Amino acid sequence: MSRLRELYEGTVAKELMNKFQYKSVMQVPRIEKVVINMGLGEATQNPKVIDSALEDLTLIAGQKPVVTRAKKSIAQFRVRQGMPIGVKVTLRGERMYHFLDKLMNVALPRVRDFRGVSPRAFDGRGNYTLGLREQLIFPEIDYDKVDKVRGMEVVVVTTARSDEEARALLSALGMPFRQA
Repeated sequence: MSRLRELYEGTVAKELMNKFQYKSVMQVPRIEKVVINMGLGEATQNPKVIDSALEDLTLIAGQKPVVTRAKKSIAQFRVRQGMPIGVKVTLRGERMYHFLDKLMNVALPRVRDFRGVSPRAFDGRGNYTLGLREQLIFPEIDYDKVDKVRGMEVVVVTTARSDEEARALLSALGMPFRQA
């Protein structure tokens, strides 16, 4: 079992139950899944970009990503329906906790001039979205083998009913929110 899951089951769940006065253990918010998405607009001109992004995301997530395809044709962007335009991976269970632990304790502190993540990136339903500018902050990525620096979005989906509950859950797990 990962460190983050032990922390959640051992202390965080009890703290949240007391803080929000839940009557049942099933009401306590928990992390449902983590989705990592890498949009690749340049894949319309160079299809080989998808392969390197797949390789990078596989190393970061520990699971093979799926290629996302365009739903509609957009002439201005030279995109045809069905063209590959990104990669994404959905993590659940043990891999999800392992990735979040690595993100909060290893990768985010490696960001240049890091002062914490934004406390306002919640969607109103208890889900948190974090944008990363480069994949180089993850220790698995070899700097010499990177052809281009790419960003990604990390979406943490929780069972929390409000942003306040989700913020309390992620803060207790160790997400470094900056002071607003």
